[in-house]
Amino acid sequence: MKKLLTIIGARPQIIKAAALSHTIREKFSSQIQEKILHTGQHYDNNMSQVFFDELDLPTPDYNLGVGSGSHGHQTAMMIEGIEKVLMTEHFDGIVLYGDTNSTLAGAVAASKLHIPIFHVEAGLRSYNMSMPEEVNRMVCDQLSSILFAPTQTAVNNLIKEGFETIHPTFKDGTTRKICLSGDVMYDNAQRFAKIAEQRCDITKRLKLEAKQFILATIHRPSNTDDSSKLALIFKALANIASQEKAQVIIPLHPRTAKLIDQEKAIFGNILSSPYFRIIPPVSFLEILMLEKNAKLVMTDSGGVQKEAFFFETPTVILREETEWVEIVEHGAGILAGADYCKIVDAYHKLANSTIKYPPLFGNGHAAETIIKSIIAHE
Repeated sequence: MKKLLTIIGARPQIIKAAALSHTIREKFSSQIQEKILHTGQHYDNNMSQVFFDELDLPTPDYNLGVGSGSHGHQTAMMIEGIEKVLMTEHFDGIVLYGDTNSTLAGAVAASKLHIPIFHVEAGLRSYNMSMPEEVNRMVCDQLSSILFAPTQTAVNNLIKEGFETIHPTFKDGTTRKICLSGDVMYDNAQRFAKIAEQRCDITKRLKLEAKQFILATIHRPSNTDDSSKLALIFKALANIASQEKAQVIIPLHPRTAKLIDQEKAIFGNILSSPYFRIIPPVSFLEILMLEKNAKLVMTDSGGVQKEAFFFETPTVILREETEWVEIVEHGAGILAGADYCKIVDAYHKLANSTIKYPPLFGNGHAAETIIKSIIAHE
């Protein structure tokens, strides 16, 4: 039996880990033993614990409780804590997700101890090196034994960077491998959308009619560390809501709330719009229901972009670039950044377009493909 350490730290990673954990428990419990390490990168209840409860994930075996801090301080504390765990008991490999500081720390700690690294969501690229996430994912890819690419575009990115022709040999004698796995978030969308329909009443509580409201999520530092950018986004939302007579539902991220609170003189009048509905951060099942029922989504979140695509909801992307280029290429999303005119124009274009949603993200069995590849890894 192989023993894996799953390392997570942020809300999206908890959600992604659910796909593999459920698959292990349901189909591979005799071949894989999984332990979970939570770095504590997201540490409040709304941003972390509620997702373990809702997704039926076991309590982490290890919790580093790192919390917030500068990138260097946070990552250093994670590396130290992960290293201690990896030296305490034997693991046949670690599973890392995405592109957070927790991902980077896990990759560095495991590589120094010659423990195989299995990277879920490998090969994603924004080609914007000012994004911490871009640095994290690129470093993790370089150190990984198996790179699980969710899309063909991700595979192509790795091939362009020489991953297919350069095969470093690891201490166990294996070489690096690229695997087109599909997207574990598509697995989750299929599994939990049905559960959300049964358990979640958020649209009823908020008295929302299907396809009659706009969902907006804003959390990235590029938008929330600059009050002028955030103000332009909110002004565009207010303009659209007023013209369309549509409510804008905004689950407010703590980082966004902090800036708004600091700049009340700027945001007071904007947020007084009768069409804005500011609500606390929502759970995974709740966000699925909002994405599924929204007329349109406006977001700077990579995960929300994809989930909206799964539910055939068009998206205005509040970033200058996206790693999920397939969504833009198929006309289901438009990059608008924090540009007032681009946001308004993108909304009207998407709202008046007929969009097709091909199966770009696999067949809903990515987790099973990943586990089988890990079991075969010698």
